[in-house]
Order: sequence, then structure tokens, then C-alpha cells
Amino acid sequence: MTHSIVALLAQAQLPDSDTPRLDAELLLAHVLGKSRSYLLTWPERQIAEPEVARFQALLARRRLGEPVAYLLGEQGFWTLALQVSAHTLIPRPDTERLVEVALELGPRRPARILDLGTGTGAIALALASECGHWQVTGVDRMPDAVALAEVNRTRLELANAQFLHSDWFAALEQQTFDLIVSNPPYIAADDPHLQQGDVRFEPDSALVSGADGLDDIRHIVTTAPAYLQAEGWLLLEHGWQQAEAVRQLLSERGFAAVQSWQDLGGHQRVTGGCWHE
Repeated sequence: MTHSIVALLAQAQLPDSDTPRLDAELLLAHVLGKSRSYLLTWPERQIAEPEVARFQALLARRRLGEPVAYLLGEQGFWTLALQVSAHTLIPRPDTERLVEVALELGPRRPARILDLGTGTGAIALALASECGHWQVTGVDRMPDAVALAEVNRTRLELANAQFLHSDWFAALEQQTFDLIVSNPPYIAADDPHLQQGDVRFEPDSALVSGADGLDDIRHIVTTAPAYLQAEGWLLLEHGWQQAEAVRQLLSERGFAAVQSWQDLGGHQRVTGGCWHE
């Protein structure tokens, strides 16, 4: 028994998804090993029963809330296609703002860049892909994340990036950097959003940071100056309501030129400061 592409997509029911048609198209294209444009070009193509069964199984998992990125094993970020897994946070478009700010403020000369809590390697690899004269180091305390980031680095053939197993700065003794970036955990432990949407399937270790969501940011802000060159920037992604608190932490630690940058939704998403001492 066969089914046409157009019929399969018409029958795909994903009532709790914000983007049901897109989700279904991505899953079917994945099963067929084709692009989404192929589905539009050949809507009457007949799909064999084994492929139909695989598609229906993925739809069932998506109905339970499993993120599309985990079902596909891949997520686009910046200009890159990155492998993802349940061991890491799924790269999100909001985080591209952190990359943009880093590219604006980072040195125009050869420089050493650090990405703390690298996960899939998304931020580090985006920066490495844009600036071949930078040497970018990504660290993560989860060995599975470090291994995945290295897989992505190898696939993208970015020789100016490397990934290390480190609990924040712990494995970086006596190293200094011209720019430090991080998208650390910043959700409060009792935040109800942890029980909603894709984050239900993502690791708490990549999301939760104490009672107010700022424990890891406090640690980074306190510790970073010992690892920053003079005139080096520290840039942090954070929650949309945390900018004022992060600016205060940076100012109290002695950072200069402290400021925040808005994401595409108009929320202050990135905050940073320059270290002068």
C-alpha cells in the first residue's frame, strides 16, 4: 500500500505544535532523505509502506512533545547544520544575537576566544566559521557534549576551533582570552516553563541555575577577569527579564562599558562588559 506526499502531509495531525505543517514537512523530508522543496515539487509521489510507518512513528513522538531537532538529529544555527542530541541544549535563533555582538566587538586581529558551556559547539563554531584568524576554544562539563561538539567541528572542517572537558574555567589554568562568550543555564529551578514545550526533553543541567536562575552567571562574572586580557569583553546570553540583574553583577565586579543588546523580539537578550584592569 502506498500514499502520496500530499495525502500524508494532509493527514498529519500535530495539534499542540505551533508549526504543525513545517514539523510534518521536516519529518517527512527526513524520512525520504530529501529536501522540503522536493515535497512541494513532487506532491503526488507515492511513498512505500515502510517509509510511511517511519513517518507515522516520528509524528507520534512529536505529538508527545519531543523536539523536532532531536527527531531529526540536526538543527540549523547561524549558517551551520549541527548534529544535536538529548545531551545538549538545542541551539536557538535567539542565541545568534550573541554571535552577532561577539563579531561586532571582537578583535580584528588574531585572537583567542572562549565559549563557556559550549553544548553542541554552536556559538564557538559560528565564530570560528566567520573569523579564521581567531582560535576558538569551547568547554563543557558534560563529556557527551564535548564529544558532540567535536563531531560538529570535524564535519564542518573548522581547524581553528577546539573543545575541552571543563567545569567552566576549571581546566583553563593560566590561560587568557581576548573575548569570552557564554549561553549558560539561566532558568530558575521552580520556573513553570520547565514543564512546557521542548524544554521538557532537554537536560536540566543546560537550563537550570539555582533559585533565581543566576547562579552560573554569578560564577562566570566573578571568575572571568582572571582569564580575560585587558580590554577583553565578557558577553552573556540570559533570560529576557534578567538584563538589569546581569548588568548590576558586571558593574559590581568592575567591568566597564556595561550594556545590553536586544534580540529580534525586542527583548534584552545579551549583556556584556569590558575588562580594563
